[in-house]
Amino acid sequence: MQTLREDYQRVSTTNIEYNRNRERWIFLLNSFIGGDEYRRAGYLTKYQLETGADYKLRCDTTPLDNHCSSTVGIYLSFLFRENPDRDFKDWEGFEDVEAFLEDADLDGRSLDHFMKDMAMWSLVFGHSWCIMTKPDVGAETAADEDIMGARPYVNLLSPLSVLDWTWERQPTGRYKLVYFKYIEEILDKVTVVKVWTPETIETWHLEDDKKEAQLMETVPNGLGMIPAILNYAKRSAVRGQGVSLINDIADIQRMIYNLTSEIEQGHRLEGHPSLVVPQDAEYGSGAGSLVVLPVGSDPGLKPYYLQHSGANITTMHASIQKLVEAIDRLAHTGGVRGIETKTLSGVAMEVEMSLLSARLAEAADNLELTEEQMWRLFGVYQGRVWSGEVEYPGNFNVRDEQREIQQLAIAKQAATNPKVLNIIDGRLVELLGEEEDVIFAEEMQGASEGLPAEAPFEPHIMKDPVTGKEYIARTEAEHLAYAEQGFVHEEEY
Repeated sequence: MQTLREDYQRVSTTNIEYNRNRERWIFLLNSFIGGDEYRRAGYLTKYQLETGADYKLRCDTTPLDNHCSSTVGIYLSFLFRENPDRDFKDWEGFEDVEAFLEDADLDGRSLDHFMKDMAMWSLVFGHSWCIMTKPDVGAETAADEDIMGARPYVNLLSPLSVLDWTWERQPTGRYKLVYFKYIEEILDKVTVVKVWTPETIETWHLEDDKKEAQLMETVPNGLGMIPAILNYAKRSAVRGQGVSLINDIADIQRMIYNLTSEIEQGHRLEGHPSLVVPQDAEYGSGAGSLVVLPVGSDPGLKPYYLQHSGANITTMHASIQKLVEAIDRLAHTGGVRGIETKTLSGVAMEVEMSLLSARLAEAADNLELTEEQMWRLFGVYQGRVWSGEVEYPGNFNVRDEQREIQQLAIAKQAATNPKVLNIIDGRLVELLGEEEDVIFAEEMQGASEGLPAEAPFEPHIMKDPVTGKEYIARTEAEHLAYAEQGFVHEEEY
């Protein structure tokens, strides 16, 4: 019995960084999920003398405006707007590769979906793990494994599941993971924990109610290394720890949540003010209720209301608006999340988009590195060498076509040179998604009934022969009008 408890204490021991960050990770997770998880966590500030029942009621009636989920959703929509480009080289067409692409975790998730989920939790926590394993089906040859459908697959692990890890610096200067412990699953009251080392793989069952641990299985690690891969959203100064992209947003969201509760309470006080009556008075509840004072009561003790002014409600609404603007600045999503028209210069909008693109490019580079490591491990399991390439999109700038068209329209009104006008027309055609040579092709200018094709009208300058003043004819109608007034072409002047 003593040995079982000692094993439990040893196996349940966690990394110092895990202990330091666990509460913060739980807060980030609840902030992202929202709903009942956020309410049950009790992030509202409790009032003095407030009962547990009143506090629970206030938590249940306070809605959460989930900016963390909104921000992560925007980031993911940009990161996976286009699928990554994978060049498998000599692996092209292999059945195990195609099967891994279609079902990466043997749970129905494709590799694209798996990488999207991994990116999501990396954005929330700052990093996430995945471990690649291959089932031992007792096959003697690779052909037997193919027949039995045994191939490598990956498991996604959040930082809350990875209990302990150890890095060791090699003589070459490279860091190597030499110890890795994580929760594989929870079965009722039993927690299944896997412990990996370069030599062995141990499976432990922890009974939390008895505080006992049993070693269920120990198998040799045929790889000679730990096949765990760490994906960062943004690297920190501590190895194995990333920086969450919603870290500060979650704190602001909690403040908005508390202000929303104050607003809700303010509306309740305004509609249902507090009634002050003598202690021995009888009174009802609800609209139009009666208050009965004892006979012979002091006239100075007549009932009265404590009326709430409600002036601070407007102030709290303004504060929430400022906090939302702060979230947009932190996330660089002011132009994307905006629900109202904002007066921003073109330069300011481009700078904000560039900052967002740079942040997303870093996350995309980390995903690219992670998937490259996954394919290398896949090759080690299958006895092949990875020589392919994976490329994730690196530019996330979005063009504001409506603003560009407006700018071109203004430029066209100011332009006088026919060549400049042709350039502007070409840019407009490009924004419309058409090919310039198709739009201005000669065969497109003729009538569909077989009339001879006419050359497209080119804007040109015409001059007044008397005063020498120049005018630009932008259309055929303007050209004819100037000609009727006696104006001539510039070369005829």
